[in-house]
Amino acid sequence: MPLGYLFELLLPLAVCAIGVSFLLSPYLYICSFWAPHHAPAQGGNTGNPLYDLFMGRELNPRIGSFDLKYFCELRPSLIGWVVINLGMLMKEVELRDPASLAMILVNSFQLLYVADALWNEEAVLTTMDIVHDGFGFMLAVGDLAWVPFTYGMQAAFLVVHPQSLSPLGATAIVPLNGVGYYIFRKSNSQKNLFRPYASQCGIPGDYCHSNGKRLLVSGWWGLVRHPNYLGDLLMALAWSLPCGFNHFLPSMSCTSLSC
Repeated sequence: MPLGYLFELLLPLAVCAIGVSFLLSPYLYICSFWAPHHAPAQGGNTGNPLYDLFMGRELNPRIGSFDLKYFCELRPSLIGWVVINLGMLMKEVELRDPASLAMILVNSFQLLYVADALWNEEAVLTTMDIVHDGFGFMLAVGDLAWVPFTYGMQAAFLVVHPQSLSPLGATAIVPLNGVGYYIFRKSNSQKNLFRPYASQCGIPGDYCHSNGKRLLVSGWWGLVRHPNYLGDLLMALAWSLPCGFNHFLPSMSCTSLSC
């Protein structure tokens, strides 16, 4: 099957992904009551069935040694996003050979983001999704449906609404994505190194709260409260600019990245 055929399958695949999420979340909820080594998640053990199903009762549900949450966090979500993007690029080649500069930039920028996440995979182990949130309906939909089918909305948009991007325009957009990526990577790397010691005090470069918790205030985190979000927003802007200004959809889908 030509990879460009993914364009025609986007809607049915998205519906199937949502359907799998609806089936997976009650399975996870029920299995959590019989999990041999049940690690309760923060917020997912209130006793309210609907709320607990949504948030997830178990922190790391497993089938044997296979961690379902950790797998879904990166594999079907981020890799699926890249595969769908490549399908949109091939569809554009079929319709208007060769691929446009706008499509190439969107694919390249988002491939860099996914490659960075996979290269720095160990940093995922310190994120809120892994450390605190249970694996319920919220994360199941986010991993299986939201990320692959909305984060790549720019590529799908360009198939239907081709944009003419000049080399001068590309010259301005590429550094914008580079600056955003640099801020994003540096600040997240700093946060990843800090988090294992977040409950200790007395280390230079941080501020110790009265409750014994540490607040990172050095480096990028001494300049702005959430520099990683700043990097996200700059990259999201660079992803949406190749799509032009005639429709709000590419910018809206990029804003969801920083949320």
